[in-house]
Amino acid sequence: METVEKELLALGFAEVTRSDKRLNVTVPKERLYETARFLRHESATVYDFLIDMVGIDNGDSLGVIYYLSPSQSPERLLALKTSAAGREQPELFSVHDLWDSALVYEREVYDFFGIRFVNHPDMRRIFLRQDWKGYPLRKDYDASPEVNPVPLENEVIADMERTHSITVKMGDRIETTGYIFDNDDYVVNFGPQHPAMHGVLHLRVALDGEVIRKIDPVFGYIHRGIEKMCENYTYPQILHLTDRLDYLSGTMNRHAVCLCCEKALELEVPDRAHYIRTIFDELTRIASHLLGWGCMCMDMGSITAFVYGMRDREKIMDIFEETAGGRLMANYNVIGGVARDIHPNFRKRVKELIPYIRRMLKEHHLLFTGNPIARGRMKGVGRLTAKKAVSLGATGPTGRASGWRNDLRKIDPYAAYAKADFEEVIREEGLTFDRYVIRLDEIEQSLRIIEQLVDNIPEGPYAAKTKAVIRLPEGEFFQRVENARGQFCVHITSKGDKFPYRMKFRSPSLVLVGALKAIAAESKVADLIMLGASLDYVIPCIDR
Repeated sequence: METVEKELLALGFAEVTRSDKRLNVTVPKERLYETARFLRHESATVYDFLIDMVGIDNGDSLGVIYYLSPSQSPERLLALKTSAAGREQPELFSVHDLWDSALVYEREVYDFFGIRFVNHPDMRRIFLRQDWKGYPLRKDYDASPEVNPVPLENEVIADMERTHSITVKMGDRIETTGYIFDNDDYVVNFGPQHPAMHGVLHLRVALDGEVIRKIDPVFGYIHRGIEKMCENYTYPQILHLTDRLDYLSGTMNRHAVCLCCEKALELEVPDRAHYIRTIFDELTRIASHLLGWGCMCMDMGSITAFVYGMRDREKIMDIFEETAGGRLMANYNVIGGVARDIHPNFRKRVKELIPYIRRMLKEHHLLFTGNPIARGRMKGVGRLTAKKAVSLGATGPTGRASGWRNDLRKIDPYAAYAKADFEEVIREEGLTFDRYVIRLDEIEQSLRIIEQLVDNIPEGPYAAKTKAVIRLPEGEFFQRVENARGQFCVHITSKGDKFPYRMKFRSPSLVLVGALKAIAAESKVADLIMLGASLDYVIPCIDR
């Protein structure tokens, strides 16, 4: 980090500070692209992974924070900050040519803050309708229903597909419009209401016979404005919203917010709580992977596999219910620890689950993995290279199936992960079969973690004492955890109040739909649903 810090200071215009084991780099907007290009291509440490982009209303200006990390040294973290001038027509230069994930991140910032990115090819809103008035995450946003009445008609398809872009050529600023599809493209709708779309997702797909030429994902059908709601919720109240983002990774998402608040408060969490949280996270991972496996098998025609996956997952839901009171939404982690101690039957039931799941894994492989028809469907299809996975930000099992080591439980261990011996499962081909089988392999590693921790849960309190009203100190705080689909991140900007000034969640699923666009091109349309299932995205986490 010292080398990168010296390189940035040598540029002459960057302000560099350190906090929370990360570099904070502030540059003027005119030098944003230059700095980003330097970090991406010229620095001694190549920051090729754009983790997230966080838009923020600073009052007098609108800003963006770019969280970056090198894929070869993912424990390093850098926050690149800048602000656009004024509030009427704020603009920044796009970095989509440096990181593919910026294609969706910049549209998200534009949708909610109105910052337009010069040279971005597609400045459409990404979640809200194209005729929406205002930018909801600005502090001066008018949320009255008179400004944006409930629409009674569907959005016009032509409006949804009309692109806007700003370019600068020879000093001249040029605004252009275009369309995603050509007039002679044959476009088919997949979703939003479709039993195999894994959520309310709308895909506009251009076909040449049976071959996919282009995909345009349309989000926002269940957008609930959770990040906006957080600005008016206290920190303990926010926790129940996080369970409902990626509802199959609820305990892990909630864990991330708790860790971020505890870091800000410098609150020491009891070891007992760390062990319990880790076991709950891994049980959640197993349950999520079982459901993902069953859904993918069903998308390829095996209803039996889906029933088996749901059957095994139910045993984990029963354990959750007995200790936490909830099933899908365990509502268990709280700031400082867990809400209550584990049930007297918890250890016994968890220890009985481990050999059962191991037996069932063998059965699942016999049922579907070795099936010649299934293997034929997945063989040689949907290749995602490691380089492309990094550029897209496709973390989790999807990235690891392409050979990218990105598991935060190994990179930056939190809770009790440092106490367990387990392997980061890696495959190299990046094909549909690799993404299919890696989740079954990860279940075995989760069982290993649980097996080592369940008999060693320390005695003592299950939660630290906290104040009746929790106020985070003024500052910016960031936390990453490994949920079932990849890196789930929380950014909090605090002004010292009992609610956040800005809270941003990094959805690992958002970029996975971007990965679908990359791997589905030139594939057969019959494989589209299977390819989506292999990425295992969850739409409410995207539509947050």
